[in-house]
Amino acid sequence: MQVDVYGDTLCALVSATALASTGNQVQLHLPAGPHAEQLQRGECPFREAGLADLMAEQMQGGRLMLAPLAAPPQPSAVIWLALNPDSMPEALSLIAALPERCTRRWLVVNQSTFAVGSSELLQQTLLDCDTPPTQPGAVVSLPDLLIEGNALQSFMRADSWLLGADADWARQLVTELLRPFNRRRDAIMPMRPREAEFTKLAITGMLATRLSYMNDMANLADSLDVDIEQVRQGMGADRRIGDAYLYPGCGFGGLSFSRDVMSLASTLEGSGLAAQLLDEVLNINERQKEVLFRKLWRHYGTDLRGRKVALWGVAFKPETSRINNAPALKLLEALWAQGVEVHVHDPRALDTLARWAGERDDLVLHQDPYAAVAGADALMLVTEWKAYWSPDLPRLRELMAAPLLLDGRNVWDPAFMKQNGFTYYGIGRR
Repeated sequence: MQVDVYGDTLCALVSATALASTGNQVQLHLPAGPHAEQLQRGECPFREAGLADLMAEQMQGGRLMLAPLAAPPQPSAVIWLALNPDSMPEALSLIAALPERCTRRWLVVNQSTFAVGSSELLQQTLLDCDTPPTQPGAVVSLPDLLIEGNALQSFMRADSWLLGADADWARQLVTELLRPFNRRRDAIMPMRPREAEFTKLAITGMLATRLSYMNDMANLADSLDVDIEQVRQGMGADRRIGDAYLYPGCGFGGLSFSRDVMSLASTLEGSGLAAQLLDEVLNINERQKEVLFRKLWRHYGTDLRGRKVALWGVAFKPETSRINNAPALKLLEALWAQGVEVHVHDPRALDTLARWAGERDDLVLHQDPYAAVAGADALMLVTEWKAYWSPDLPRLRELMAAPLLLDGRNVWDPAFMKQNGFTYYGIGRR
């Protein structure tokens, strides 16, 4: 098929690349901006496993081409929208600009995270622009369920697809488009468009609620002399609960994740329902982003001025260079406010952090994690990159001015760290 994908989001790039890899002719229509400039230079704006290589392969093979943000040509079989959440006006303009009375029906796949009911609004716009409709087109909802850090595989081997469609022919065409990614088992779940849109938000809300609940339990465990790791394993063993998203830590980040939770809370309030639970989930998460700072502040008797602290990891999660709403950002601001000099290492996110922070005397970026800890009064582990799980402990202890570890992801064993001469603070660990 000839598919026209619109957007410069991670979802747009992954969708376009994956669809091209199965033999479709894909045009990726990009809005003007830094992402478009990078792609024109042959660079991938997102550091996702396998994405840059597969994208380059599809471009070289002539199956993936870049194009400006304009109406597609007549031969297009599918219009695929993967725009930013605030781009609904652009989506409506695009639909209104589609050529009228073409020889077959327009199919629009809406993968953008717009408000619930947006696919129906796009559908009405599609009908209005071709009145009377010669062959009524259809808009289907296929919410973005990508897992950042593993985005390409989460598209090509999706656990589930939420396919919201009212027209049978549209549902069948999208099912055929997804068939190469749907062979192990039928992962497509058919429903109405607004049900698919709402399910996407509800999933994110549930995951965020589990994370904030476990962070609350971890903070309580600290005061009760309880090891939250034992509690986590006991909870996860209950089949009614399971172990997914039960890992306490120093807060969650990610632009899409946080924005989806806020969108769900806004939808609840707009419907006249109070959003106390989700509001509290977000409040807990913001407080949790400072939990490592509070532990450091208490350890040094509230006097941090002039100290040097090392941070390992600033990306909001491993395997990505993105720092959107990352816990490290709020932690950095709290440390700087107390006169702390911060030395940072991250495998991928240093350039992104440098653009966010600008030139500062109290921020030093390091390519080597051990260079970051030299002379440090504390080491904070913020992002659980695998490279941090098994550090050279004798070297670490020798380099640091004070052997103080603050583990924001509970990846280290408290007893083992203490045996090796470190003072250790985790999240809810005894």
